[in-house]
Amino acid sequence: MNYREESLKLHGKWQGKIEVVPRVEVDSREKLSLAYTPGVAEPCLAIHKDIDKSFELTRRWNTVPVITDGTAVLGLGDIGPEAGMPVMEGKCALFKAFGGVDAIPLCIRSKDAEEIIRTIKLLAGSFGGINLEDISAPRCFEIEKRLKEELDIPVFHDDQHGTAVVTAAALLNALRLVDKKVEDLEVVINGAGAAGIAIAKFLLKLGVKNVTLCDSKGVICEGDESLNAAKKEIAKLTNRRHVRGKLQDAMKGADVFVGVSVANCVTKEMIRSMAESPIVFTCANPTPEIAREDAIEAGAAVVGTGSSEKPNQINNVLVFPGLFRGALDVRATDINFEMMLAASKAIAACVADEELNPDYILPYAYDLKAHEAVAKAVAKAAVETGVAKLKPAL
Repeated sequence: MNYREESLKLHGKWQGKIEVVPRVEVDSREKLSLAYTPGVAEPCLAIHKDIDKSFELTRRWNTVPVITDGTAVLGLGDIGPEAGMPVMEGKCALFKAFGGVDAIPLCIRSKDAEEIIRTIKLLAGSFGGINLEDISAPRCFEIEKRLKEELDIPVFHDDQHGTAVVTAAALLNALRLVDKKVEDLEVVINGAGAAGIAIAKFLLKLGVKNVTLCDSKGVICEGDESLNAAKKEIAKLTNRRHVRGKLQDAMKGADVFVGVSVANCVTKEMIRSMAESPIVFTCANPTPEIAREDAIEAGAAVVGTGSSEKPNQINNVLVFPGLFRGALDVRATDINFEMMLAASKAIAACVADEELNPDYILPYAYDLKAHEAVAKAVAKAAVETGVAKLKPAL
């Protein structure tokens, strides 16, 4: 099937992938008076007295916006907010299908970080959490940081943290196959945008001691004054081997390669230069850093990709529906590292020992049990770390 052509036809037929459906009947005077005026005045007054009642008396508790400015849309780049709408709608459909979360696409016509922050803050009272999507680096870092500081509902940039969480889950299971330990790994990440930097930070917190990050110019090194602020920050934590040069130099002797970059930037020779039984995650879409078959031929023990057409798709759809489900269920005020780590471990644990093999290191994105496991683990971690306003029996 030509997915692109068929998808275009279907989008014309669907005319949107989500819709608003009422949860109450309004087919009589009594029902209309209860759902709307005059009865609705009473819940309005209750919320006026106590804003937290908005989580109990409206759908706010289960509603999340998927917000973009259209500057980094799904491998297509800066195509604008309207052109990003099909992706945002698709994500909203996944939120509902896999997490039961009501999600609304919001595409903002601005590239000004301050304007985007202010817009989201003004709208935040309508939502239980905020999902940022497809906003280009380095602005996305500042936008997320400020919103996390200034809002009392969870804020999550999926391109950063969703990718990091599912990459870590894939790595944990790949390590079970090659019999290596997290703390002994040499990891090379190619791509120093939102995803690459977030993955690097997450793996360091996971216990990886040696991470080397590369961008289009080569290895990112501490002291390079040409780097932007985000790269300068991560340079202080990475490349402790003090490698200089290009990607091929960094990959020599590495145990793990993670690509969130561009097509065909890795060769068979570069895979052969890695350590014994290398783990290779090539997540560039639609064309990976190296073809899966070529990586295996060159000696890769485990290969993950960003493609749904190949085994081991490393897809953040395994993360965000369950993560928000868990956060919303306990009315979390933040999504912290402990909650994300719980999500990674829950995803990894969905693959039993007898199922685990080089072609199956992650559950499938449509596995509802995986999403349920993530939700439970995230809710539990939120309660244990003190960011949950509700504390149900878990």
